[in-house]
Amino acid sequence: MMRSLFSGVSGLKTHQTRMDVIGNNIANVNTVAYKSQNMIFSDLLYQTTQAASGANADTGRGGINARQIGLGAKAAAINTAITRQGSAQSTNNPWDVMISGESFFIVNSGSQNFFTRDGSFTIDGSGNLVMASTGYRVMGWGLDEDGNIQSGPVQALQIMKAENMTAPAEATTKAIVSGILDKNDTNVHSKAGLVRTLSFFDARGYLYTAQFSIHALSQDGNYYVQLDDIMNENGVSLKEYYNVNDISQIATFGEEKHITETKVYGLPDDGSVEYDDTTNPPTFKVNYQYGEILKGFSDNVMMSMANDLTVTAPAAGNVAAGTQVTMTGNVTLDKKILQEKYGLTYDEKEKAYYYAEKQADGSYGPKKKMELTDTASWQTVLAKLGGAGLTIPTTPGITMDDKGAVTLNFEAQFETTTDSVLSATGTFGVTIEDTPENREEILEKAYGLHSTDNTSYSINYITPDGHASITRDEHYVGNALVFDTKTGKFDYVGGSEQDAVTLNFAGSATDLTGANVDLGHFSDLSIDFSTIRNVGNGKTSTVTFDNGDGGENNLGSGRKEGALIGVEIGQDGKIRASYDNGLSKLLGQIAVTKFANAAGLAKAGNNLYSATLNSGEFDGTGIDITSDGEGSMESGVLEMSNVDLAGEFTEMITTQRGFQANSRIITTSDSMLEELVNLKR
Repeated sequence: MMRSLFSGVSGLKTHQTRMDVIGNNIANVNTVAYKSQNMIFSDLLYQTTQAASGANADTGRGGINARQIGLGAKAAAINTAITRQGSAQSTNNPWDVMISGESFFIVNSGSQNFFTRDGSFTIDGSGNLVMASTGYRVMGWGLDEDGNIQSGPVQALQIMKAENMTAPAEATTKAIVSGILDKNDTNVHSKAGLVRTLSFFDARGYLYTAQFSIHALSQDGNYYVQLDDIMNENGVSLKEYYNVNDISQIATFGEEKHITETKVYGLPDDGSVEYDDTTNPPTFKVNYQYGEILKGFSDNVMMSMANDLTVTAPAAGNVAAGTQVTMTGNVTLDKKILQEKYGLTYDEKEKAYYYAEKQADGSYGPKKKMELTDTASWQTVLAKLGGAGLTIPTTPGITMDDKGAVTLNFEAQFETTTDSVLSATGTFGVTIEDTPENREEILEKAYGLHSTDNTSYSINYITPDGHASITRDEHYVGNALVFDTKTGKFDYVGGSEQDAVTLNFAGSATDLTGANVDLGHFSDLSIDFSTIRNVGNGKTSTVTFDNGDGGENNLGSGRKEGALIGVEIGQDGKIRASYDNGLSKLLGQIAVTKFANAAGLAKAGNNLYSATLNSGEFDGTGIDITSDGEGSMESGVLEMSNVDLAGEFTEMITTQRGFQANSRIITTSDSMLEELVNLKR
C-alpha cells in the first residue's frame, strides 16, 4: 500500500518539474534568442517480488516472468532546442545582429568568455561593441598594418576609437579621359582649343581644377594636349596664388615639340598677285578686290548689282588706311524688283511709277507719282533695297526704258581698311619688295599663309614664276594625341605605344620675390587617354576628364578628409564604416564559435551560455561565420525566442492531467488505508 503512495508522490514531483520547465518557456516567449526546453520522464527502480525462472525439462514446467513493482517516475533529462532557429524580428538598428546557423557570438565579462545568440549590441562610452543587456564586450578580430583582418585569438572590438571617426585625405594620382573628339568641332581648330577641366585633390584634401586644351594639328588624326592653368577652390590661378611667372613652375605636362614640313606654294590663279623678278629686289604686286579694301563695301547690296564702278577720289598714288574713297556707278532696277521689293505701282499707260506713303495710323495716303527728276524719292528706293549711304546726283540723273526698268546713277563713299596704292585705272593694290624683312608680309598677302601661336612659316627660296619653297613649323608644349585614321581608335598619347601621360608637380618653386614655395602636398597625376575616340559626332566633341582610373573602385581618385556617417555589419560579420568623402573602411570582424554538442552548454542567465565538459571547449580563436558556407549574420534584425506557444499549452494540459491523476493515486491509497484502519472497530 505504501508503494502506491510514494509512486504518486514521485509522479506529482515529476509533473511539477515539467510544469516548471513549461512555465519558464512561456515566461521567455519574448526573450531575444531564447531556446525552449523540454523535460523527459523515466521510471524509477522496481521492487522484484519474484525473480524470473526458466523452463525445466525434467519436471516439464515452463518458465515464469519476474514479478516487479515500480516505485514511480523521475525527470530523466531536460533538453534545450538550442539548434532550432528562432524567427527574425526587424529592428532597423544597425547594431542588432542575428545569426543564421548554429554558431554563437563570443562575449567577455572581463574575466571569462561566454557565448550567446543574443545579438542586441550597442557601443559603450569607450567605443567598444558590447551587449546592450550586460555590457559584456563582443569579441572578434582587429586589423593588421595593411588594413586586413588579422585572424588569431579573439579580442574586444573597439569600433568607435578616434582613428575610426575620420577618413584621411588622399591625393589624386589617376585620371581618365573618355568620350569623342570630333575633328570637325570648330573648337579644336580655334586658338583656345577644346577646353576641358579636371578636378583633383592634393594630399591635404584641398580641391583644385586643372584646365587642359586639345588642339588639332595639320595632319589628320594628330592633335596635342596642353596644360593651360591650375586653379584652387576659389578660382584663383596657382600662378597668382604662389606668385610665380608661369604655371610650368608648378606643374609640367609634356614638353616642347616641333613638326616641320616643306612644300612648294604657287601664286593665286586669279591674277590677284603678280611677281616681277626683273626688278632689284624682285617685287610682288598684290591687287585687292573692292570688298577686301573698302569698309562696308561687301555689306552694301547695291554694290553686287552695280555697273561701271569707278573711283573718282582720291588721286592715284599711295592711300593710307582710313582714307575716304568716292566711287560712281549705276544700277538698273527692273519692274519686278521695284514692285515686289519696294512696293511701287507701275502705270502701263503713263509709263510711270506711283507710290503711297504709309501714315502714322497704319493706313496709306494718296498715291504720288515718282518723277524721274525726284532724286530724293529714288534715293529712298536705293536705301530700301540695301543701298544705304548712296546718293543720286542730278547729273547724269535717272533714266527709264519702255519696259519700266529704271537706271539710277549713284555716288558712294567708303573708307579704306589698310594702306594701299591706287592705280590710274582705279584699282587698289600694294607692292612688296622681296626682302628678308618683308617675308612675313609676303607669306600672308602673296601666299595666304598666316602664322599663329603654334605655327610659323619661313620662305626658303622663290622661283622666277613666283613659286616658293616654304617650311611650316608647328610647335607646342604638351603631349601628342594620335588616332588611327582608318578606325578613329586611340593610337597613343605622348610617345609611341603610351596609353597615359603624367601631370608632373614640382616639389618646390621660387616665387617672384625669390622665396621658396613648398609644393610637396601635390602628387603626380597619371592621365589615361586610351578610351577616347576620333569619330564623327555632328561636329560636337564629348571629351571629359574624370579623376580615378574608371574601374569599379575608381582607384586613385583622391578625396578630402571624411567624417563618419554610418557603420554597417556584413553577412560575414565584418564591420565597415562609411564616410562623407565616399570612403568605406573595414574596422574589424565579429568572430563566432561552434560546439560539437551545443546542447551541452550550460545556461548562465542573461541569454548567456558557458562551456561544459559535454559541450566541448572554446579554442580562444573563433571562426569566420561564412567559412563553412552555411552560416551568416544579418544586421538590423534580432533572433526571436523559438518557444512554440501552441505546443507549450498542449504540454501544459497533459502535465495538468498527469498531476491530477497522480494526486488521485494518493487520495485513493489514503482511502484504502482508512478502510484498513477501520477493520479493528
